[in-house]
Amino acid sequence: MHCSNYYYIETQSKLAKLLVENSCADKVFFANSGAEANEGAIKLARIYFKKKGIADKFEIITLENSFHGRTLATLAATGQEKYQKPFSPLTPSFLRVPINDLKALERAINKTTCAVMIEPIQGESGVNPTTVEYMKGVREICDKNGLLLIFDEVQCGIGRTGKLFGYQHFGVEPDIFTLAKALGGGFPIGALCAKDFVAKAFEPGDHGSTFGGNPLACAAGLAVMDAIFSEKLVENSEKMGVYFVDKLSQLKGKYGFITEIRGKGLMIGIELSIKKAAEIKKKCFEKGYLVGAVGDNIIRMLPPLIVTTADIDSLIKAFDDIFSEIE
Repeated sequence: MHCSNYYYIETQSKLAKLLVENSCADKVFFANSGAEANEGAIKLARIYFKKKGIADKFEIITLENSFHGRTLATLAATGQEKYQKPFSPLTPSFLRVPINDLKALERAINKTTCAVMIEPIQGESGVNPTTVEYMKGVREICDKNGLLLIFDEVQCGIGRTGKLFGYQHFGVEPDIFTLAKALGGGFPIGALCAKDFVAKAFEPGDHGSTFGGNPLACAAGLAVMDAIFSEKLVENSEKMGVYFVDKLSQLKGKYGFITEIRGKGLMIGIELSIKKAAEIKKKCFEKGYLVGAVGDNIIRMLPPLIVTTADIDSLIKAFDDIFSEIE
């Protein structure tokens, strides 16, 4: 065996083993992005039922305001019309329902439903967490109806929320979940993770990726996971998240236009009663801080997992100055 081939297999298997040992997954397929990982999840859910001889189960239920990617299939899964409209007609068959509404989910299930696909915490649309009650209910509904449960952890995975994986906040396990973004520490990599009973549906030739799981990407992933564990970044995310929300809550008490602080760990959204999100984003940038503006009235923050109390205090001071000018 050539040395390069050995390194390919070694880095890939080591990273897959790390993910499996620290999650509910039994198997991992590496891709190049979150969208590609989500494409793989969609394909896996559909082929699982095809190979069970149930060809009429193919529809996937997703949530309103979700975001699953920019390919045609993941756009169709995304619950935001603004992204879909320019590219219609979209890939069938996806149906979306409101977040945290179990009755709406139950009503949407029909004989063609094969899976439910959820972000445990919606990121792109403004940091909208699901509730523990809802997630446990979704798991029960999927089990009752023989459906697969897919979690999109592209944004909330790998320590972002104060747990290594977002699903660990809810006391439920998905059958399939996806990762990307933080997994490569800035280098392109995605991961489709699944329990063995569903992963078996993919046989050689069913799915593939030219660059998925390449040695450089997997080496980057291994370095990221080493830093996550050795530097206790999950614990820091949880601790700093609590500190950050406490400081933001103090600002909420001071400024009446802050209506809600929400999120988990270092995945935080600030909802405003005024349409000033873009202005606040611009003023933060001028002061040296990168925050996101979601629509007209939501500020989204995803600080680095190495953030300190001093960093947070400095940003809070900047927010205080900006908010006082707006008020």
